[in-house]
Amino acid sequence: MTDDFDIEDKKNIEAMGFVRGMLEYIGEDVNREGLLETPARVLAAMGEHFSGYKEDPREHLLKTFEEVEGYDEVVLVSDIEVHSHCEHHMVPFIGKAHVAYIPRDRVVGLSKLARVVNGFAKRLQVQEKLTMQIANAIEEVLDPKGVAVIIQCQHFCMCHRGVHKPDSWTTTSKLTGSFLKNPSSRLELFQLIGMKK
Repeated sequence: MTDDFDIEDKKNIEAMGFVRGMLEYIGEDVNREGLLETPARVLAAMGEHFSGYKEDPREHLLKTFEEVEGYDEVVLVSDIEVHSHCEHHMVPFIGKAHVAYIPRDRVVGLSKLARVVNGFAKRLQVQEKLTMQIANAIEEVLDPKGVAVIIQCQHFCMCHRGVHKPDSWTTTSKLTGSFLKNPSSRLELFQLIGMKK
């Protein structure tokens, strides 16, 4: 137990040294008052930003309910907040995810879909991969008639650096099963997403 603590403590000390090195690299004085606790704060923030590495998001989908009177239409949770970090620049991208599925014989708690989004988003990501990971997890665990994941985000690496286009949004989507093959299911999905709240 003590050895595990020592290893973790050494990792934290090493990581705080890396943060100090980055501060020095950008020209800061790491010994000034305002930065003395910054390395520890950065580690705490990173622990929160990247907490998805400590979980398997699929586990949120394991508990399901079959007593739903045979419900087999669209289940949509829209406007799920997305907070992630670009794996190319380690800067944020933020926006909304719309996640839908058509159950085959069971449903999952609504909050679990948001937890799946969070579990994959709280990692270094590219939006395309994030979209696929969410859709694949729902497809594999729930075996629904169809899955739809649509994500719309602003990427700080594009908005606030490089090309500097702050009004740009990136949209990615993954449709499977009935959403892909059945135009009426797809139309219903888009109408539900576009409905006034």
